[in-house]
Amino acid sequence: MTEQHDPYQALRHREYRWFLLGSVPLFMAAQIQSLVMGWQVYEITHDPLSLGLIGLAEALPFLGVSLVGGWAADRWERRNLALISMAVLLVGAIVLLLLNLRQGPLFVWPFYWVQALAGFARAFYRPASHALSTQLIPRESYQNAVTWRSSVFFSATVVGPALGGLLYSFGGPLLAYGTEAGFIGFSLFAMGRVRRRHRPAVPETSFTRSLVEGVGFVFSHRLILSTLSLDLFAVLFGGAVALLPAFANDVLHVGPRGLGLLRAAPALGGVLMSIVLAHWPQSRNTGKTLLYCVAAFGLTWIGFAWSTSFVLSWALLAAGGAFDNVSVVLRATLVQMKTPPEMMGRVQAINGFFIGSSNELGAFESGVAARLFGLVPSVIFGACITLVVVAVTAWRVPELRKLSRL
Repeated sequence: MTEQHDPYQALRHREYRWFLLGSVPLFMAAQIQSLVMGWQVYEITHDPLSLGLIGLAEALPFLGVSLVGGWAADRWERRNLALISMAVLLVGAIVLLLLNLRQGPLFVWPFYWVQALAGFARAFYRPASHALSTQLIPRESYQNAVTWRSSVFFSATVVGPALGGLLYSFGGPLLAYGTEAGFIGFSLFAMGRVRRRHRPAVPETSFTRSLVEGVGFVFSHRLILSTLSLDLFAVLFGGAVALLPAFANDVLHVGPRGLGLLRAAPALGGVLMSIVLAHWPQSRNTGKTLLYCVAAFGLTWIGFAWSTSFVLSWALLAAGGAFDNVSVVLRATLVQMKTPPEMMGRVQAINGFFIGSSNELGAFESGVAARLFGLVPSVIFGACITLVVVAVTAWRVPELRKLSRL
């Protein structure tokens, strides 16, 4: 008789529940800041390139110190490092609140500085929190935990953008940024409820050698490297979330509330897919499933770029979010299962480096491409590159294509 699958096995651990409870408002705060900041910047400039520069402002410090953040997560107590990083994010939210006390900024550079501060903080928070999460649950619960963490993230990104649009529409930036600060404050409280954990024993080596070991580990495992590379190039060129304010304003004509719904659509698709994966986890043809879902993600963006219907655009974004979440869960589980505990911080930092490159630099790439080729052609061209990346990965890494089970 086969053992019955428990879809809630990770949630049966008290401290992991506190960890997730603190993650929800933190993710929502990030979504509120991204949406309101994007709308304010576009109102000032009416230039899609300025939206890309928001992503670049976060990407430069994030990518610049993310490997240091991974090293720190393997050397210092991970919960405390996460708490410090969250406190820095709270400072950024308070600065945005103060900037809007009167008529609001007339120039965009204050927004870029705050986003750069957020990138610096997340470079330490991401590896510390991801490595900490593996210490709160047994190894056999990793895939279930990743699924629920993904569900929490996508749930927050459903509510966050919609809430951000509503807050900005009815109460202006003060209400939006004030709510963001309150969310981060609660996240600090919840993370404080997680007990300190002794980090796994790590051999005492130099800073440089420690980083080289982490990078060498990733590049010596073709499965890990191929899945990270697939995410990097697919989202770098295929996704265009940073351009949604321009689509909402110039193509669909739906205003900030419509923008909030558009930003929430991929996350809603991700939430629904998370529920499916929690109850019926992917256990067969894992590699092919991953490749098919990334290709489908690119196709949904091609359809979105052509659409002039708000309903159709929203539905395509939701479908893209569902396909993307499958790859998120499979990739994250693969990385956690293949990584030794004492290297988890550094490997998660490298994972974050790839993801940060795809998301933040992808936002910059979207802005530059939209300036050069136009809004709609740039998104179609990027999504076509995603399809090429999937085909090349399937051809060059047959072990990923043939991967049956995690």
